[in-house]
Amino acid sequence: MLHYSHMPLDRGANFRSDPTWLKARMSAQSKWVLVKNNQTLFIKDTTKVSYLTYQQVAHLDLSNAIFVGLNNAKHGVFVLDVSELDESIVTPLIAGAQFVDIRQYGPQVTIKYASIAALARGLCYWHANNRFCGRCGSKNHLVEAGHSRLCENPSCKQATFPRTDPAVIMVVTKVFADGVERCLLGRQATWAPGLYSSLAGFVDPGETLEQAVAREVKEEAGIEVDNIRYVASQPWPFPASIMLGFFAHAVTEDIHVDKHELDDAKWFSREQLRQFGNWHDAGEHFKLPRTDSISRYLIECWLNKKD
Repeated sequence: MLHYSHMPLDRGANFRSDPTWLKARMSAQSKWVLVKNNQTLFIKDTTKVSYLTYQQVAHLDLSNAIFVGLNNAKHGVFVLDVSELDESIVTPLIAGAQFVDIRQYGPQVTIKYASIAALARGLCYWHANNRFCGRCGSKNHLVEAGHSRLCENPSCKQATFPRTDPAVIMVVTKVFADGVERCLLGRQATWAPGLYSSLAGFVDPGETLEQAVAREVKEEAGIEVDNIRYVASQPWPFPASIMLGFFAHAVTEDIHVDKHELDDAKWFSREQLRQFGNWHDAGEHFKLPRTDSISRYLIECWLNKKD
């Protein structure tokens, strides 16, 4: 299963607008995740998300608490963004814990807890960047248990909901004249030396996913494709995307890299890819992307002929 894609909580979407129900979920048995500047609270020196009790956070202003779901025991799980709290308030809460960007641990975090932490981070990021109404500029406030914001201007009352930016990511393949099938991978100049990954890009307004795949491959590498096939998707709230994975067949093979998009792109055979290291390896030899990414999943599907 793809990382960040297994949500073990019951999201309780039908009850978010019921303040009585919501208040009852803030019981002594509720669990609380803290986020600070897009970093999640982990138990110190571990890859386990730190869950605080209601008693530990009850003295804080919980009006901006975000409800993310019910656990197996039907207890509420909430998120608090403490980015703007004074350190003297936050420090006593995090004894034996530390704020860490979840991507630092990546695949080391248990899939279900990684999914909860990714959701928490994504919602906190959205709230921090939508404090004012996009229609009239007035302040808005959290409603629907943190899954919507409402403009405070009585003549506007615009409701805003969390947005997810769709992005396509694709492994492009072609059988060459020598009979060897190769896949097209690229890299950006800011990446670690030797790291190559699947091509990717955001979907434009009024564009189908398949059109986005063809356009992005053509723009970035000058390759024309057909036979575009959907494979899988992965939440990627870093900060606000969902990655939609595809395979595509290359019609052409001569690469023409757009340096505004990529630093380089190459064709690789399966034999070559099996000699690659991992994204975190030291040195400048070729590396595959991180194992918690859909890019790595797509590449390994092709390597193992699972599509």
